[in-house]
Formats: sequence, C-alpha cells, structure tokens
Amino acid sequence: MALNPLGVNSAEILQIKSSNIILVGDQNRNLNIGLFCVDVNENDELEATNLLKSEFPRGSKVKIKPFGFKDNVLLAKVFNIKGTKEMTDLLVAKGFNKQQCSN
Repeated sequence: MALNPLGVNSAEILQIKSSNIILVGDQNRNLNIGLFCVDVNENDELEATNLLKSEFPRGSKVKIKPFGFKDNVLLAKVFNIKGTKEMTDLLVAKGFNKQQCSN
C-alpha cells in the first residue's frame, strides 16, 4: 500500500456543476466535491462557473486536497495536475469569491 504524504489524490474532472460543486472520477468511482471556502455571489455564478470550465476542462487531471465534509459532501481544494492552478484561488483572483479563508 502506497501512502501519499501530502494527502492529495489524483482524479479527472467529469463535470463542473456550479462555482462550488464539481464532479470528479477515478477508475473506481465518481464523487461530488464542494470547493473549500468558496462563496460566489449568485449574480456572478454563471461567469464564475464558466471560468472554472475554461481553466479546468472536462477530462482534466486534477489533484484533490481534502479539508473535511459538510452535508455529506467532501470539501476540498482542487489543483491542476502540475499543482500550478487551484480553483478557489482562481475565483479569488477574479474577485468572485466573497469568503476569506486561511489555508
């Protein structure tokens, strides 16, 4: 059994459902993930979702860093496979995220 010291798992983007809910999958299962610390104003929802879709197209390999659960949904940060882009950071950089959180 291999242990990943960073607690980061690899998956593939199957669908970006909204600015804070994405569907990822690996070889065994599909999982809805709530983006950790994301709260987008409903007026910005479509634009924020489209930003995520453009930066993380369907089929993109991503790394998932879990932070816990809320309402039976895994809360996590989602990074591109190289670790150079993260979904929450993109939303913050474009001014879509109302919430301030510490990592």
